[in-house]
Amino acid sequence: MGLTTAYRLSKQGHQVTVFESAPQLGGLATHHDYGPFVWDRFYHVILPSDQHLIGLLREIGLGEQLRWQKTLTGFYANRKYYSVSNTIEFLRFPALNLLDKVRLAFTLLYGSRINNWRKLEQIPVEDWLVRLSGRSTYEKFWEPLLRAKLGEYYQRVSAVFIWSYIKRLFSARDSSLSKEQLGYVQGGYKTVFERLATLIHQANGNIRTGVTVEYIGPAPNGGLLIEHSGTKEHFDKVFFTGPVNILQRVAARELFHLSKQDNPIDYLGVICMVLITRKPLVPFYIVNIADQQIPFTGVIGMSNIVALEETAGFHITYLPKYIPSDDPLLQQPNEEIKRQFASGIRSMFPDLKEEDVLSVHINRATKVQPMQVLNYSQIVPQVTAANKDFFVLNTSQFLRDNSNNNAVVRHVTEFFEHGFL
Repeated sequence: MGLTTAYRLSKQGHQVTVFESAPQLGGLATHHDYGPFVWDRFYHVILPSDQHLIGLLREIGLGEQLRWQKTLTGFYANRKYYSVSNTIEFLRFPALNLLDKVRLAFTLLYGSRINNWRKLEQIPVEDWLVRLSGRSTYEKFWEPLLRAKLGEYYQRVSAVFIWSYIKRLFSARDSSLSKEQLGYVQGGYKTVFERLATLIHQANGNIRTGVTVEYIGPAPNGGLLIEHSGTKEHFDKVFFTGPVNILQRVAARELFHLSKQDNPIDYLGVICMVLITRKPLVPFYIVNIADQQIPFTGVIGMSNIVALEETAGFHITYLPKYIPSDDPLLQQPNEEIKRQFASGIRSMFPDLKEEDVLSVHINRATKVQPMQVLNYSQIVPQVTAANKDFFVLNTSQFLRDNSNNNAVVRHVTEFFEHGFL
C-alpha cells in the first residue's frame, strides 16, 4: 500500500520519501532468500479478476511478465487426498452425499452473485453457511476449514468473511467450473517492488529501509515533522499506511480523530513453514485440510503454478497456520514450530524422506488482516484526518475485502480518484 501510494504521488509530479521499518520492501508481500533462489516469503497468486492489480502491473511495464497456469484443488480428509478440481471430481467427492454437494454448489454460486454485503455482516458465518449448505455440509466441509483458517475465532466472524473469499476465488474458474487459472509475475513480488522502487527513484523520490518512524507531528509553519533515528525532517504532506495501533503510537493526537477507541481491532496472524524439496509433495496448488489433528492450515503447492526455472529446479511448498495476533505460538523459536509441524508432515507426506528436503524455513507475521467480526463496519475505528496535510490508508478500512494485493491497489486507486489534493 505504501509503495503504490508513493508511486501514484510521484507519477503526479510530487517528490516522495518512503520510510520502511523493515530491512526490505514489500511488507506481507516481501521476498525471502531460500538459498538457491529468492521467492515470496508468503504465498501469493493473481486471479484473472484482480483487474486493479493487473492494471498496475501493466502500467509499470510488467504485463508481459505475467504468467498463467491451470491448477488443481485438493481436499484432505480421513488421511486421504481428494481432487475437487472439476465438476466430475466434485460430484465424486466421498465426504459429502449428493444432497450435500448440491447445497454446497448452491452456496458457492449464490455467494458469488451477492453484491450487497451489508446484510451479511449482521449474520454469524456459521448461521449463514448452515442455512445455505445444511448442517451436514457445514460440519463436514465448512467448519473444518473455518477452524483451520481462524481457530476458535471462527465463531466470532460474520458471513462477510467467507463471502469475500467465495466472491474472489470463484472468479478464478471459468463458467463450467472445470478450469482454474492462477497467475504470478516472473521473479515473484520482488520484481514488482523493484520496479516500483525504480520508478519512484526516477521521479527523484527517496526510499529508506530499516528506518522506524518514531513520531509524526505538525510543524510550526505548516506541513508535518517526522522524527526517526534521532533526527527530524519536514514534509508538506504525510501518508500513513500502517496499522491503527501504530498510528496511535506515533502520530500526534491533533492529526487525526479516531472513533470507537474502546473497540480495538483483532488481527489474524500467521506462521508459515516453507519446505524446499527435490520432488513435489502434492499435485495441487492448494489442499484444504479437514483434519483437526494436522497442526497447519493447508498445503500450498506453489511449484504447481510457478515454473521450476524460477526456483532453481526445486519445489516450494507453504504450510501456513493462522492464529490470533497475540497467540504465544508466534513468539516460539523456529525449532519449536518445526517440532509441532512435524507430526502433520509425517501424516500427510509419509513418503517424504529426509534427503528429499533441501531446507526448511519459518516465516511469520502478526498482523495479516483484521478480523471481520459481526457488524465490523459499525465498530471498526474510523480514522478522520484533522490536519489537511495528513492522510491515512490501511487495511482496517477494508470492510468488504480480505487483505489481498488487488484490494490494496483498488483501495489506493479509489483514494486518488476522490481527488485528495
